[in-house]
Amino acid sequence: MKDVLLNMGGMHNIENATAAIAVAVELNIDEAKIKAAVADFKGVKRRFEYIVKNDTTVMIDDYAHHPEELRALITGAKKLFGNKKCTVVFQPHLFSRTKDHADGFAEVLDIADETILLPIYPARELPMEGVSSEMIIDRMHSENKMLLSKENLLKHLQQEKEAHIEEGFEGSLIITAGAGDIDTLVEPIKEILEA
Repeated sequence: MKDVLLNMGGMHNIENATAAIAVAVELNIDEAKIKAAVADFKGVKRRFEYIVKNDTTVMIDDYAHHPEELRALITGAKKLFGNKKCTVVFQPHLFSRTKDHADGFAEVLDIADETILLPIYPARELPMEGVSSEMIIDRMHSENKMLLSKENLLKHLQQEKEAHIEEGFEGSLIITAGAGDIDTLVEPIKEILEA
């Protein structure tokens, strides 16, 4: 089947769509209906979900909270929007997961052009001595990294936008990721980007 339009990124989404198309073809569903259904599919909330998508700015929100999920997310987004500066805003989920995977998180977050870490979302856990988002920052090789509170993140993004406007900068890819309450920042970030 040719000329199928999938309105989402990520290799996993391409693979899932290919499998769904194969099943639909096997069931003798009309090709035009298959193409329309694939083009119409908006995806699953918080899985490579486009929040903003225009010529200059793309914002993607994802539930990724493990290093390999983050790797798939960041590499997939960079393949699609490689001409844009990639900023990943990541909120680690759980102290135990951060402790166990700090090296993996650091390695994967180094793929981004800029990384902003939020404090760990504890969920059901009590704090663990010596375990914080700084564990990840300290293991990263990138110089373009910072740890911010949610409030300071919004201020930082507003200042970055104003600086980019003054410089005539075009081309931002913002990725928010994590399984905590980072989704509460999606709308405020969107408002900053679209203002």
